[in-house]
Amino acid sequence: MTVPIAASARRPSAVEVVKSESHGLRGTIAEELASDAVEVSEAAYNLLKFHGTYEQYDRDTATARKQAGADKAYSFMLRVRMPGGVLTAAQYLALDAMADEYANATLRLTTRQGIQFHGVLKSDLRASIAAVNRTLLTTQAACGDVVRNVTTTPAPRRDALHAGLLDTARALSADLLPASRAYHELFLDEAAQAALGRSAEPEPLYGPAYLPRKFKIGLAHPADNSIDVLTNDLALIAEYDGAVLRGYHVALGGGLGMTHNRPATYPRLATPVSFIPPEALTAMVRAAIALHRDCGNRADRKRARLKYVIDDLGLEMVRAKLADYLAAPLPPARPLPALAVPEMLGWHAQGDGRFWLGVPVPSGRIADTGAMRLRSALRTIMTRFGADPVITAQQDVLLSNLAPDARAPVEALLRDHGVALAADLTPLARWTLACPALPTCGLALTEAERVRDPLLATIEAALRRHGLADERISLRITGCPNGCARSYAGDIGLVGRMPGFYALYVGGDFAGTRLSFPLLEKLAERDVAAALEPLFAAFAAGREPGEGFGDFCHRLGAEALRGFSAAD
Repeated sequence: MTVPIAASARRPSAVEVVKSESHGLRGTIAEELASDAVEVSEAAYNLLKFHGTYEQYDRDTATARKQAGADKAYSFMLRVRMPGGVLTAAQYLALDAMADEYANATLRLTTRQGIQFHGVLKSDLRASIAAVNRTLLTTQAACGDVVRNVTTTPAPRRDALHAGLLDTARALSADLLPASRAYHELFLDEAAQAALGRSAEPEPLYGPAYLPRKFKIGLAHPADNSIDVLTNDLALIAEYDGAVLRGYHVALGGGLGMTHNRPATYPRLATPVSFIPPEALTAMVRAAIALHRDCGNRADRKRARLKYVIDDLGLEMVRAKLADYLAAPLPPARPLPALAVPEMLGWHAQGDGRFWLGVPVPSGRIADTGAMRLRSALRTIMTRFGADPVITAQQDVLLSNLAPDARAPVEALLRDHGVALAADLTPLARWTLACPALPTCGLALTEAERVRDPLLATIEAALRRHGLADERISLRITGCPNGCARSYAGDIGLVGRMPGFYALYVGGDFAGTRLSFPLLEKLAERDVAAALEPLFAAFAAGREPGEGFGDFCHRLGAEALRGFSAAD
């Protein structure tokens, strides 16, 4: 049963009050979108997240505009929800057209297999959301304190295993949407309730105040952990015997957000709690959500994720509560299988006579910029060859369902448009992620996407000097400690501290089963490669057979690694 806000031992946060008094996520959104005001209220800002959009402003111009007596340049980020990142060619082309009509002429692929638009004006918000829905996609619950986009392996292999994972991700996504009709009334012209005073629709899963914070679900299988499944609030790892699904490893409490200088907040990987048969999946998912709903911290949003519930209650109590929700004994956990991250870029056979081509998208930004006209190239390929795209959690795009005779012309078209393919990249470039950060993200402390390429170039040069250019190393760059580019789960993480400075994390593993640790707390952007080079030298000289860079750093530990830097 949902615990009423009034029963909380501590005073609920302002956001909790907004949600509980929002009349089912309606609030004053309709009135504010119809007004001439350049921005929305704080309450509407928080409620609009549930409908898939954040209000932002251009931080590059904010100071100059303030000095000139002008308002900030406000606009909206709009996020599309698409389980498993799967689209049809027609859906992609419709979204591509929206980028010109409503946004800033780019599409951005997210690390959760979604697509974001930036630069949507307030006056266009309703029309742009309606346009997304005409493609049979949605922005509903792409943000907010609910279950977000459900991620799963992007590989478009035509077999029972991959079809089952995608079908499950889609079914969970549909089942876990909010019951409120506010989205449909506000953006899709569904008839509104006759009177505001009328009770909002019941939310049997989420309750009247929804969840204490966002809830992420990842669905993987051992041979493909490209989504970093253990970074999710709920990690589901499918176990197959041939083509037969035997069940799911269930792990709870993943999440990477933290706050600098606040030790009570921290990144965490999910903890195994059970192994369940396939028929128990829906009930288990709902029980995990109910655990977060009823036990999450509603007074302090910085400690409101499920990971803190797991640690505060302890695993024994968590298992007992899940058993209560399920009204049945909870099966024990089994040891997690070894996880791997396969290569998705380049050409791959689907298993049905057709192929997919994995195309790298630097920082996930699909644009026509200078000599690289990626957006035009993808548009042509979708139109001419009917390729159905799949968005990966590595911010790349897989062009699926290509006929064998399309391989040469598709590759030639990409090269004619100046697009670098997998064979043109170093492994480091292939496995580098960066969040948008400045100028649009209001939380960014420094740059990420806009410094990706120069940082990458200097680090690549350092690797070459030690014979490591072909080493598979993952690099994740975020402009703040919230970790949207999964900066705590790769070999090397750069986490924004202040303008021009980062915290350096190392020691995670490439497969996504171990967190990295902080090595340097404040490192200038210009010094990143110089700080890493002594570690690369030590790795080249002292690695064990088959040992990855993150594994090497983990084996030696922070003190020894700092010693290399100090002695250099």
